[in-house]
Amino acid sequence: MLRIAFAGTPDFAVPTLRALAQSPHRLVGVLTQPDRPAGRGRALTASPVKRLALELQLPLSQPQQLRSPEAHEALTGWEPDVLVVVAYGLILPAAVLTLPRLGCINVHASLLPRWRGAAPIQRAILAGDSETGVTIMQIEAGLDTGPILAQVRIPIDPAFNAGRLHDRLAQLGAELMVQCLGQAEAGLLHPTPQAAQNVSYAAKIDKSEARIDWWRSALDIERQVRAFNPWPVAETLWRGEQLRIWDARAAADGRLPGDHADFAQPGNVLGLEGGELLVQCGNGRLALINVQLPGRRIVTAREFGGSQSLAGSRLG
Repeated sequence: MLRIAFAGTPDFAVPTLRALAQSPHRLVGVLTQPDRPAGRGRALTASPVKRLALELQLPLSQPQQLRSPEAHEALTGWEPDVLVVVAYGLILPAAVLTLPRLGCINVHASLLPRWRGAAPIQRAILAGDSETGVTIMQIEAGLDTGPILAQVRIPIDPAFNAGRLHDRLAQLGAELMVQCLGQAEAGLLHPTPQAAQNVSYAAKIDKSEARIDWWRSALDIERQVRAFNPWPVAETLWRGEQLRIWDARAAADGRLPGDHADFAQPGNVLGLEGGELLVQCGNGRLALINVQLPGRRIVTAREFGGSQSLAGSRLG
């Protein structure tokens, strides 16, 4: 039985913490980031990992940084054999990396060395990758550069948005981590250095990336919509107001009765077809499925089209 300390913060880390709590190993303590202001009232809010740690009645520490005496005292007192890290959000200093006898092990939501960095799920969708997966990695000083302990590959379902893929990978990572810890306890793990080729970086998502450029292809915009659901949500302008596009797909190149798509400009609304709202793109058409105006609920494209005058309208 291993003594495991855990470091994580957002929803992605919760399945692994829960799986470790149900494993034969002993969870000796949890690190998570301090409570942050959230919501319209900006009230201090506990992280998802903190809420689960309290539910499980686990020792908890929330240092501002891991170089602090508070963090060092907590980790030293817990005497972990290994520190499991999942989307913690703070850099681990050398003193932490070397404290557990088995070091620090991370769940990363990509097939390293592809998509090192902060937003691997969104970047994989944006790039049109056909597959992704999870990697269990031994943490070292570099950004996601440590040796690989295990990987699982899955195809990226063309219907998956970032939220659905996030949930799938979070569960896969939890299962794979428990397997790896069992192998570590038995001395059966064999770290493999990451390949030096095909390295790519998943930069943090900026909200400005959510604005749709209708001169891009319909397939590119579809990926943008999928990658930014549930956050920050792809958006455009509708008569000067923000219109958030929650779901959309690149449409088949059909023709609506009487339309003039060959002469349409990107962003032109072509009309409703089969309950979807067709919009001309730089290459192809995007079929809007679910949209939202400011302060309103999410509605289907059919509901939106029924409440708006679409004739001669344009997005962007």
